[in-house]
Amino acid sequence: MDGFLDETRGGVTELRVHGASGTPPAGILNHPHPRLVAGDGTTGFYRRWWAAGPPAGDHADVPDSHHREAYAWGGLTSGGRAIALWLLLLPFSLANVSYFMLPRPPGGTRLRHATEAALRLFALLLTGTLVGAVTRASVDLVGWQCTAAGRACTRESAPGWVHWLGTLWGDEPSKRLAVTALVPLLLVALLWWLARRTWSRDERTVPPLVGGIRSEHPPAGQDEPGGRGEPGAGPSGGHGEGAGGPSSGVRSGVLLARPRLWHGGAPVWRLRVVHVCFALASIGLAVSAPFTGTPRGLMLTVANAGLQLAAAGLAALPSIARRMDPHSSESVPRWLSPACQALRAATLAVLALTIGLALAGMPAQSAARQLPDIGFGAFHIAFTIALGLFVLVTTGVLARRDRGESARRPLCGMGAWFVLMAAAGCANGLSLGVLFWTATFFGAPATPAAPDPLDGRLFLDAPFWWTAALVPLLGAGFAAVALVLWLIRGSHARRLVPELRPYYGERDCVTVARMWSLAALTDRAGLALGVLTGIGVAGTLAVTVIDRFGLFTPDGGLAGLLATVGSWATTAFVVGLVVLGRRTYRDPRLRRTIGIVWDVATFWPRAVHPLAPPCYTERVVPELIARVGDLAETDRDEVVLSGHSQGAVIAAALVPQLGPELRPRVRLLTHGSPLRRLYAAFFPAYFGDDGLSAVRTAVSWCNLYRLSDPIGGPAFRRVDPLAAGKAAPGPAVADAANGDDVDEFCWDPLPARPGRPLPMARWHSDYWLEPSYDAALARLIVVKPAV
Repeated sequence: MDGFLDETRGGVTELRVHGASGTPPAGILNHPHPRLVAGDGTTGFYRRWWAAGPPAGDHADVPDSHHREAYAWGGLTSGGRAIALWLLLLPFSLANVSYFMLPRPPGGTRLRHATEAALRLFALLLTGTLVGAVTRASVDLVGWQCTAAGRACTRESAPGWVHWLGTLWGDEPSKRLAVTALVPLLLVALLWWLARRTWSRDERTVPPLVGGIRSEHPPAGQDEPGGRGEPGAGPSGGHGEGAGGPSSGVRSGVLLARPRLWHGGAPVWRLRVVHVCFALASIGLAVSAPFTGTPRGLMLTVANAGLQLAAAGLAALPSIARRMDPHSSESVPRWLSPACQALRAATLAVLALTIGLALAGMPAQSAARQLPDIGFGAFHIAFTIALGLFVLVTTGVLARRDRGESARRPLCGMGAWFVLMAAAGCANGLSLGVLFWTATFFGAPATPAAPDPLDGRLFLDAPFWWTAALVPLLGAGFAAVALVLWLIRGSHARRLVPELRPYYGERDCVTVARMWSLAALTDRAGLALGVLTGIGVAGTLAVTVIDRFGLFTPDGGLAGLLATVGSWATTAFVVGLVVLGRRTYRDPRLRRTIGIVWDVATFWPRAVHPLAPPCYTERVVPELIARVGDLAETDRDEVVLSGHSQGAVIAAALVPQLGPELRPRVRLLTHGSPLRRLYAAFFPAYFGDDGLSAVRTAVSWCNLYRLSDPIGGPAFRRVDPLAAGKAAPGPAVADAANGDDVDEFCWDPLPARPGRPLPMARWHSDYWLEPSYDAALARLIVVKPAV
């Protein structure tokens, strides 16, 4: 082809890994003509193509000497249109995130395993919450209530696609329930399809052996039990137990060094079977429960309830989610895969029987206003609260045992519980929105205590109204937190002004102080999460007690007003998500913006919830290991891993996975890195002092940071750049105080020249354009390339 493209692998390679938002290859390389040299359109390695032939200059690509290469992985989180559907799966992702936030103190293994089992059960209930909301909206509000004889959907003004149900089977509720059950069944089928599609693409990528030898997907036919991608492959032990695997030479016990962390094909398959069966059984239960007065109805109800119990029992087993070293011959119990297969077969059979007998007709024993659930809804709520309290207690004990470090962490090391409660809050918010929107669309939502006549009313249980009443209180709490953060920012800025005046002058010191104090608010993330979660949990417990003892009803006075406002707010929230999802499906730029959420949330594997958006790291890490091995085959080769923002986290997770013969040829350059600020703070078991120290021990490392950056920060310690004796600000000022040879502070914005305006601040971006970046890159390179 015309022009010049360096595809050689020898020499020094600067391998850039972008951060959140899916920066395109042209932006990563700072070059208008990137060309794919390895990988595919979803994840790929790119180099610069020079139209005029071989370039000249310090930063030019020279064959077998030095090259600049970009790894683009943003297609995993913002490239496909299916991301529009991920917006509804945030609760599932938060459940997975909470797992990796658990404290791991020495001697707390049994208690942690019990907590992990509770997390898996809680995640199962999150699936039940969202699927149950759609089931109640379709089967109860439409199938049982609206299409019953004389109700709203039997009128001529009703939509035609539900009017026929009331006209044809107005007095035969079992047939209406069987038809309306197709809606939640389609939802479960969609969740299964999305989860399996991404599992096949990402989680079945086997981490390569030490040295960068690439292992591809298992051969066709091995995605069922007994194959490499399913139960029965790898050693026993959870994420934090057992030997470190072939690359454990970084440091014994460092979790980031364990290959099985990024090998989730088998456990995710098992968990997916359990969650899908639990959801399908809940739908079958909604169809059969109103007919328990008949032998058929009772038999189906017992069968569906038994399947849910079986699914919950499997979810509680430690081996169900156990990850394996992909290059070991040990395995989980042999009966586990057949048990999952048996559960799947039994669930499909019972579901088919339930729908078939319902379509054949079963007599109803009552003409209740609402769908009878014989207490399953109340049990679901009680079990959720019990699990939440159990996780609160056990996480508190684990954090207390680990308090040597947890005292310095946000939320006192209790972040796992707070995030789990946030997941529950999101799931409840989505559920309420679906229910109130459905009731509003087909009629008018009402409480069970509403008097006759029924007219167009569709009844929702009192707990739904009480939960809706909490939404305005959460809104008020959010406003209060925002006000407090604004005051904190102002106070911090006022303290900074006199310290910045000698560097930026009277004119610009206030502007810079405001920038730096705004960026510093990220360190208060724990405060915001704690306050909002506290309001939600306290409110939930309060309204549960009020409803349980019937102290008063949510259909009048202040409680009624709050419930009404909350019902409209949750409806608007769901409608907004639908509109946003539709725009995301059509607009690639919006997909990149929304993808920022998933760049952070899906870094962690699907450890407890298999229906969450996929973990991109399970594909990214094996690909990077293989590429680094290809680029650093000899002692005359070097690879400088240059990671920005989330790319810095990926690079830090990659280093411990490299073999001992490969690590001396690798250097690490991070910038805008949230490693210490966010990951060490909230995920100390993985990115705490042990994890980051292992990375520093393994490779030469330089980390660039700015105080104007709201995301990035120092990897080890922040040294005050304004302290007495520090140099005047320039393009870059190295910070090697206290023996810290990793972190380097960069001034931003640079002081204005006399008579010139203050330069534009770069905040979190464009570290690659910093003069200090080139200087750090030159210092890290040991093998000097021939020119």
